[in-house]
Amino acid sequence: LVTTLTKRMAEELAKYMDRLGIKCRYIHSEVKTLQRVEILRGLRLGEFDVLIGINLLREGLDLPEVSLVAILDADKEGFLRSERSLIQTIGRAARNDRGRVIMYADTITDSMKITIEETTRRREKQMKYNEEHGIVPRTVGKTKSEIMEQTSVVDFKGGVQQAYVENEVATLAADPIVQYMTKADLKKSIENTRKDMVSAAKNMDFLLAAKLHDEMFALEKMMEEKFS
Repeated sequence: LVTTLTKRMAEELAKYMDRLGIKCRYIHSEVKTLQRVEILRGLRLGEFDVLIGINLLREGLDLPEVSLVAILDADKEGFLRSERSLIQTIGRAARNDRGRVIMYADTITDSMKITIEETTRRREKQMKYNEEHGIVPRTVGKTKSEIMEQTSVVDFKGGVQQAYVENEVATLAADPIVQYMTKADLKKSIENTRKDMVSAAKNMDFLLAAKLHDEMFALEKMMEEKFS
């Protein structure tokens, strides 16, 4: 996965990689829904190797096949390069036992520094847990038929093209590391999610605001069940 800051950069980078013989696609808000569905399915099926996007967190990308996440302009502070967004974007490589993340930047911002420290802390905690319980991390492999069934598919019913997308769980709430977070950490995540939701609503991005609302609700429910 490669995440950029602008639609033009995503398109130009896709053209550049294509000239190098790298199979890639790009995705952004102007790509139509059915086409986005097909692109995400193609990624999982290995039809291409690189997916370029702007806010890939909105695509429900929690895929074990992702082994590398590249974050361009990581030092450009803002909504898409905030501490929360960086941590979640980095988490897209967490389900692969060879997962790596590269942040491209000219300097290290406060958000980057906090992100590196937090992901290191989580990784060390997970490694200690794995060692204590004899767990060897392995990437969950899926067959082509399983991917076709569980991810994006396009069906024709009654002459009408209908898209089905795998049910998306709120991104942060679905992260396995959340179960190891303290009550204070969960409260902080809930408050950050609330702020992002309000910001998205002010920017008229109601789809993102709705997803953040669901994520906040899932985190609140998780905290209630864990610490009640």
